[in-house]
Amino acid sequence: QVQLVESGGGSVQTGGSLRLSCAASGLTFSMYAMGWFRQAPGKEREFVSSISRNGGSTYYEDSVKGRFTISRDDAQNTVYLQMNSLKPEDTAVYFCAAAYGAFRGNTYSPTLRREYDYWGQGTQVTVSS
Repeated sequence: QVQLVESGGGSVQTGGSLRLSCAASGLTFSMYAMGWFRQAPGKEREFVSSISRNGGSTYYEDSVKGRFTISRDDAQNTVYLQMNSLKPEDTAVYFCAAAYGAFRGNTYSPTLRREYDYWGQGTQVTVSS
């Protein structure tokens, strides 16, 4: 049974930092590209960042470029999202997701929700002004 468990969310003030973690189990982690999405109240779930199987390719949504950094540790089956210079508009539930990429090459790091096979339950991030 595949499980993705997010942690590290919380409440911070504008300009603060948080580091989200997503621990994966029940899958061969190195075969999956990983992504982070977020969903604010009343809004659609949106792409935040993704990382390829080998970590060599990363993508970021424009509003988080230069502030967020995605990384992965295959020895720990964990993907991270370091979030700096947080803004109130970053407030959302953050979800990690896994996309099977064994036949898509090492640069595969999808940005679309439909490309992902497994999802975590989410962790709340609240940024106050």
